[in-house]
Formats: sequence, C-alpha cells, structure tokens
Amino acid sequence: MIVAIDGPAGTGKSTIAKIIAEKLNITFLIIWGFYRAFTIAILDEGLDYKDEEKTLAFCKEQKLEYTKESHFILNGKDVTEHLHDDRVAKNVAQVSAIVPLRHYVNSLMREITKSLSIVCEGRDMTTVVFPNAEHKIYLDANPDVRAQRRFDQGVSNMTLEEIKQSIIERDNIDKNKKEGALKIAPDALYIDTSNLTIDKVCEIIFKQIS
Repeated sequence: MIVAIDGPAGTGKSTIAKIIAEKLNITFLIIWGFYRAFTIAILDEGLDYKDEEKTLAFCKEQKLEYTKESHFILNGKDVTEHLHDDRVAKNVAQVSAIVPLRHYVNSLMREITKSLSIVCEGRDMTTVVFPNAEHKIYLDANPDVRAQRRFDQGVSNMTLEEIKQSIIERDNIDKNKKEGALKIAPDALYIDTSNLTIDKVCEIIFKQIS
C-alpha cells in the first residue's frame, strides 16, 4: 500500500505522514530528504548546480543510505539533523528542479517501494512519483500560517517575515518546475490545514483510507 501526500512547505506533511505511518505500522519514506541530502553534498563540494549534467553525475557518485529509523547517511555521515539548515532551504528548490536528478531520485524511490508499504510526502508524490498510489492527499495552508509554523519550530535563524518570503519564493519555484511541479492531483483528498489541528487532519485522513 502507498499513501502519498503532497503540498507546499509548512502544511504539516512530515508530522502527519509520520503519525499515519506509525498507526498503520508501515514505513515513512522521507522523499524530500533525498534532495536535501544531495543539496548538502553539492554545497559542501562548492558545485555549481546550474550545470545539470555535472550535478547529476556528482549525485550518482554519492553514497546515500536511508535507514529504518528514517535517517540519511551521506558518505558514511548522518546528515539528518542538517536537512533543515538555512543554506539547504535556500538551495534545495533549485536542486530538486533539475529534471534528470528528479528521474534518478524517483527511480530510487520506486525501487524501495517494491517490497514495502509506505507513507510518503513531497510535492509530486501523487502526480509523478506514485500516480497509482492507493491513497492520495493534498495538504494546504495560507502562507502566513505556514511561516509561523516554521518560525515556531526554531530551526531557522531567519525572521518571521524572511521565512514567509522564502516560502512564497519556494512555492513559485515549485509550481513552475519543468517537471514535478506542485499541483493537486484530480483524485486527491484536498485538506486546508490552516485552522486545523494535527489530530483533526489525521482524523480526516484515516476516515478516507480506512
């Protein structure tokens, strides 16, 4: 079984996907983490990711592992706690917009799910990566709410207004990608989480998938 969740940043996707995975006792596959881990490698290398061919070749050379505990091991080092670093947040949209890299990551994901039931979340899970998923959900919220949520997490050094601007810019990039653009799948359950608690959102989703 595949439960696929899409939506922009700050809508509660990660938290909700983790809860669903735990309650259903299936694997939570953090797909966005693969792009963020590759972004860390690219930034550490000082690579110009505008050179898509070189970037793809570089990423294929990296040893990236995903553990059962949902940790990312990049070339032997656990980089999980750095996935939300400001420098990563500022560059991951551009890196994940590289079409050949998306194809590569998608192939990694599909290979993993051949033998696993999973919950995954991202921006094109329901439309590109797993278009035949048994359950599709799209989570949304207004930019002010999403910025406040990110600010309250305490993982960024940016001001609330800077976070909001970053979110708006990220949305624009995500919605205009050449491939894997953020959009609502016609058969997805749409939920605006702006005024809903995590528990309420989960309740709505469980009613849909039970």
